[in-house]
Amino acid sequence: MESTWHFIIINVVFACTGFSVLYVKDYIYSLFGLSDAGFWIKALLFVLLVLPLYNLLLLVWGIVFGQFRFFWNYEKRFFSRIFKLFSSKSGSTEI
Repeated sequence: MESTWHFIIINVVFACTGFSVLYVKDYIYSLFGLSDAGFWIKALLFVLLVLPLYNLLLLVWGIVFGQFRFFWNYEKRFFSRIFKLFSSKSGSTEI
């Protein structure tokens, strides 16, 4: 981190992204007609649609606050860790 101001802006971007996801989530549920659906259906839709949207919104808010480079690098690290989880070497059976 470069400074306290940089730290504050990054936290504001995360906060704006979180609030945006809360707003968009309800819109997506109503778009699919799932406002009164059960927990598991909403949870599945959340994982499949809303969580990827979070990453996109993070970049959008990063652009708005002039922190695109930081959040682009954050997303690259995030996805490289996710892909490492799913690309484990076959045949390794360590416990």
